[in-house]
Parts: sequence; C-alpha cells; structure tokens
Amino acid sequence: QVQLVESGGGLVQAGGSLRLSCAASGRTFSRYSMGWFRQAPGKGREFVATINWSGESTYYGESVRGRFTISRDNAKNTVYLQMNSLKPEDTANYYCAAGKYDYGTAFAAGYGYWGQGTQVTVSS
Repeated sequence: QVQLVESGGGLVQAGGSLRLSCAASGRTFSRYSMGWFRQAPGKGREFVATINWSGESTYYGESVRGRFTISRDNAKNTVYLQMNSLKPEDTANYYCAAGKYDYGTAFAAGYGYWGQGTQVTVSS
C-alpha cells in the first residue's frame, strides 16, 4: 500500500511563494511518475504538474506554467511543488498523486494513489 503525505500548505499573500512536499512510502518511489492536482471549493479537480520517474521530464497545467516547478528527490522518496507568484485563484486543496507508470500524465486516471491534501490559501 502506497502512502503519500503532503506538507507545506498555508496562507500566503498574493505574489508570495510556497513549497509543497509529498513524502511517499510503500513501493519503489523512483520507478514511477508523480503528480500534483488541486481542487478549489465548488470546482472540479484540476491538473497542476507531473514529473516522470527520473525527474527529467515535467509537464504543467496551463494556469500554473511559468510560475510553478515540480521536482523530485528519489533518494528521499519525496516530490516537491515550488509555487511562485501566487494568485488568489491558486487557492485550493493540493493533492499529491503517485503514478501507475514511469511517464507522467495530466490525466487523473494515470494515478493509483492519492494523498489527503494540503490547503493553500492566497489572499489578495
């Protein structure tokens, strides 16, 4: 059973930065892709970013491209999401997800395990 634990969320002013972390356990972390999704109140789940098994390939949702950076440390079984230039519309619960494959995907169906989420609130 894979376990994912997110941390790093909180309240930040618009224009500020946060770094989310997701610690994984339960399987060989370095063999699989990882992803971040978010969900705001009253809205559906939105793809944020994904990274392949090695960290060499990344892909971002259009709304965060150029502001967010996903990375991973396979030695620490951890994936990160560095969020810069935050906007109020970035306010959401952010979820870490463990991929079913070694390549990343923007589709939720490509992930087999999900964390509990960490809340990010951006004030204007």
